[in-house]
Amino acid sequence: MKYFVWAVFLMPLGALCALCLAAEESGKLPPLVIDRDNPLKLKDEKPVPAPIDPWGVPAAPVADNQACHCCHANYEEESLAVTHAKANIGCVKCHGKSSEHLADEDNVTPPKIMYPASKINKACAKCHDSHDVPAEKVIALWQQRCPDKTDPKQIVCTDCHGQHRLKVRTVRWEKDTGKLIVGDVEKKAKEDSCPDMK
Repeated sequence: MKYFVWAVFLMPLGALCALCLAAEESGKLPPLVIDRDNPLKLKDEKPVPAPIDPWGVPAAPVADNQACHCCHANYEEESLAVTHAKANIGCVKCHGKSSEHLADEDNVTPPKIMYPASKINKACAKCHDSHDVPAEKVIALWQQRCPDKTDPKQIVCTDCHGQHRLKVRTVRWEKDTGKLIVGDVEKKAKEDSCPDMK
Protein backbone atom coordinates (compact mmCIF):
# COMPACT_ATOMS: atom_id res chain seq x y z
CA MET A 1 0.00 0.00 0.00
CA LYS A 2 2.76 2.49 0.86
CA TYR A 3 4.31 2.07 -2.62
CA PHE A 4 0.94 2.84 -4.23
CA VAL A 5 0.72 6.19 -2.35
CA TRP A 6 4.24 7.16 -3.48
CA ALA A 7 3.50 6.13 -7.04
CA VAL A 8 0.37 8.32 -7.14
CA PHE A 9 2.27 11.22 -5.57
CA LEU A 10 5.21 10.97 -7.96
CA MET A 11 3.23 10.30 -11.09
CA PRO A 12 2.32 13.95 -11.84
CA LEU A 13 5.93 14.97 -11.25
CA GLY A 14 7.17 12.16 -13.50
CA ALA A 15 4.66 13.09 -16.18
CA LEU A 16 5.80 16.71 -15.99
CA CYS A 17 9.45 15.69 -16.32
CA ALA A 18 8.61 13.49 -19.32
CA LEU A 19 6.81 16.41 -20.98
CA CYS A 20 9.74 18.75 -20.45
CA LEU A 21 12.28 16.21 -21.69
CA ALA A 22 10.20 15.50 -24.80
CA ALA A 23 9.75 19.22 -25.44
CA GLU A 24 13.45 19.84 -25.00
CA GLU A 25 14.33 17.10 -27.53
CA SER A 26 11.87 18.51 -30.07
CA GLY A 27 13.10 22.06 -29.51
CA LYS A 28 9.65 23.27 -28.42
CA LEU A 29 9.24 24.07 -24.73
CA PRO A 30 5.79 24.03 -23.15
CA PRO A 31 4.18 27.46 -22.61
CA LEU A 32 5.12 29.30 -19.44
CA VAL A 33 2.17 29.59 -17.07
CA ILE A 34 2.22 32.56 -14.68
CA ASP A 35 0.10 32.40 -11.56
CA ARG A 36 -0.43 36.07 -10.67
CA ASP A 37 -2.20 35.14 -7.43
CA ASN A 38 0.88 33.28 -6.21
CA PRO A 39 3.97 35.18 -7.43
CA LEU A 40 7.31 33.43 -7.58
CA LYS A 41 9.47 34.17 -4.59
CA LEU A 42 13.13 33.47 -5.13
CA LYS A 43 14.88 31.73 -2.30
CA ASP A 44 18.09 33.70 -2.56
CA GLU A 45 16.63 37.17 -3.17
CA LYS A 46 19.06 39.83 -2.06
CA PRO A 47 17.79 43.05 -0.48
CA VAL A 48 17.73 46.01 -2.84
CA PRO A 49 20.67 48.27 -1.97
CA ALA A 50 20.00 51.83 -0.90
CA PRO A 51 20.03 54.26 -3.83
CA ILE A 52 23.24 56.19 -4.36
CA ASP A 53 23.21 59.90 -5.01
CA PRO A 54 25.19 61.43 -7.93
CA TRP A 55 28.27 61.87 -5.70
CA GLY A 56 28.33 58.18 -4.78
CA VAL A 57 27.09 58.58 -1.21
CA PRO A 58 24.55 55.94 -0.16
CA ALA A 59 21.19 57.43 0.81
CA ALA A 60 20.41 57.63 4.52
CA PRO A 61 17.76 55.33 5.93
CA VAL A 62 14.20 56.59 5.58
CA ALA A 63 11.70 56.22 8.43
CA ASP A 64 9.13 53.50 7.88
CA ASN A 65 5.70 55.05 8.45
CA GLN A 66 3.70 52.35 6.65
CA ALA A 67 1.77 51.38 9.78
CA CYS A 68 0.48 54.97 10.04
CA HIS A 69 -0.06 55.44 6.30
CA CYS A 70 -2.51 52.52 6.22
CA CYS A 71 -5.14 54.95 7.52
CA HIS A 72 -3.37 58.30 7.13
CA ALA A 73 -2.38 57.92 3.47
CA ASN A 74 -2.65 61.70 3.02
CA TYR A 75 0.63 62.04 4.93
CA GLU A 76 2.63 59.85 2.52
CA GLU A 77 3.34 62.93 0.40
CA GLU A 78 2.74 65.70 2.95
CA SER A 79 5.90 67.85 3.06
CA LEU A 80 6.43 67.91 6.85
CA ALA A 81 6.06 64.11 7.16
CA VAL A 82 8.21 63.44 4.06
CA THR A 83 11.00 65.79 5.20
CA HIS A 84 11.14 64.14 8.60
CA ALA A 85 10.95 60.60 7.13
CA LYS A 86 13.90 61.37 4.82
CA ALA A 87 15.85 62.31 7.97
CA ASN A 88 14.82 58.90 9.43
CA ILE A 89 12.40 60.56 11.87
CA GLY A 90 9.12 58.70 11.79
CA CYS A 91 5.63 59.45 13.07
CA VAL A 92 6.48 57.54 16.26
CA LYS A 93 9.11 60.11 17.24
CA CYS A 94 6.48 62.83 17.71
CA HIS A 95 3.26 60.87 18.22
CA GLY A 96 4.53 57.89 20.23
CA LYS A 97 4.19 54.22 19.34
CA SER A 98 0.38 54.45 19.58
CA SER A 99 -0.15 50.67 19.46
CA GLU A 100 -3.71 50.94 20.78
CA HIS A 101 -4.56 53.58 18.15
CA LEU A 102 -3.13 51.37 15.39
CA ALA A 103 -5.14 48.35 16.56
CA ASP A 104 -8.44 50.24 16.92
CA GLU A 105 -10.57 49.58 13.85
CA ASP A 106 -13.40 51.68 15.32
CA ASN A 107 -11.08 54.71 15.35
CA VAL A 108 -12.03 55.92 18.83
CA THR A 109 -8.61 55.46 20.49
CA PRO A 110 -6.40 58.54 20.12
CA PRO A 111 -2.72 58.46 19.19
CA LYS A 112 -0.44 58.30 22.24
CA ILE A 113 0.74 61.91 21.80
CA MET A 114 -1.17 64.79 20.20
CA TYR A 115 -0.37 68.49 20.19
CA PRO A 116 -2.84 71.28 20.87
CA ALA A 117 -1.78 74.55 19.22
CA SER A 118 -0.30 75.77 22.52
CA LYS A 119 2.24 72.91 22.53
CA ILE A 120 3.23 72.68 18.84
CA ASN A 121 6.12 75.18 19.00
CA LYS A 122 7.59 73.59 22.14
CA ALA A 123 7.41 70.15 20.52
CA CYS A 124 9.21 71.37 17.39
CA ALA A 125 11.82 73.20 19.47
CA LYS A 126 12.91 69.89 21.06
CA CYS A 127 14.79 69.15 17.82
CA HIS A 128 14.80 72.50 16.02
CA ASP A 129 16.51 74.99 18.31
CA SER A 130 16.54 77.88 15.84
CA HIS A 131 14.46 79.46 13.12
CA ASP A 132 16.57 81.46 10.70
CA VAL A 133 13.80 82.89 8.51
CA PRO A 134 13.29 86.66 8.62
CA ALA A 135 10.23 87.74 10.60
CA GLU A 136 8.66 89.54 7.63
CA LYS A 137 8.78 86.35 5.55
CA VAL A 138 7.18 84.38 8.40
CA ILE A 139 4.40 86.96 8.78
CA ALA A 140 3.78 87.14 5.01
CA LEU A 141 3.49 83.36 4.65
CA TRP A 142 1.38 83.10 7.79
CA GLN A 143 -1.03 85.81 6.54
CA GLN A 144 -1.26 84.04 3.18
CA ARG A 145 -1.98 80.60 4.66
CA CYS A 146 -4.00 81.67 7.72
CA PRO A 147 -5.80 84.93 6.94
CA ASP A 148 -8.42 84.33 9.65
CA LYS A 149 -5.75 84.34 12.37
CA THR A 150 -4.95 87.94 13.22
CA ASP A 151 -3.00 87.68 16.47
CA PRO A 152 0.72 86.97 15.89
CA LYS A 153 0.74 85.10 19.20
CA GLN A 154 -1.34 82.44 17.43
CA ILE A 155 1.45 81.56 14.96
CA VAL A 156 2.59 77.95 15.28
CA CYS A 157 5.24 76.11 13.28
CA THR A 158 2.71 74.03 11.35
CA ASP A 159 0.95 77.15 10.08
CA CYS A 160 3.83 77.53 7.62
CA HIS A 161 5.54 74.13 7.61
CA GLY A 162 3.59 71.41 5.83
CA GLN A 163 -0.12 70.63 5.82
CA HIS A 164 0.07 68.53 8.97
CA ARG A 165 -3.60 68.61 9.86
CA LEU A 166 -6.37 66.32 8.70
CA LYS A 167 -8.75 68.06 6.32
CA VAL A 168 -11.55 65.59 7.02
CA ARG A 169 -12.09 64.05 10.43
CA THR A 170 -14.45 61.28 11.37
CA VAL A 171 -13.58 61.60 15.06
CA ARG A 172 -11.91 64.24 17.18
CA TRP A 173 -10.14 64.13 20.52
CA GLU A 174 -9.13 66.80 23.02
CA LYS A 175 -5.44 66.94 22.29
CA ASP A 176 -4.43 67.58 25.91
CA THR A 177 -6.42 64.70 27.43
CA GLY A 178 -7.15 62.31 24.56
CA LYS A 179 -10.83 62.44 25.46
CA LEU A 180 -13.15 61.67 22.54
CA ILE A 181 -15.19 64.74 21.61
CA VAL A 182 -18.77 64.08 20.61
CA GLY A 183 -20.50 66.75 18.54
CA ASP A 184 -19.95 68.68 15.36
CA VAL A 185 -16.52 67.33 14.43
CA GLU A 186 -16.24 69.27 11.16
CA LYS A 187 -17.15 72.61 12.80
CA LYS A 188 -14.55 72.14 15.54
CA ALA A 189 -11.90 71.17 12.97
CA LYS A 190 -12.52 74.41 11.04
CA GLU A 191 -12.23 76.48 14.21
CA ASP A 192 -8.78 75.03 14.95
CA SER A 193 -7.23 75.15 11.49
CA CYS A 194 -6.13 77.59 8.86
CA PRO A 195 -8.68 78.28 6.11
CA ASP A 196 -6.66 76.47 3.43
CA MET A 197 -7.01 73.32 5.47
CA LYS A 198 -10.80 73.40 5.88
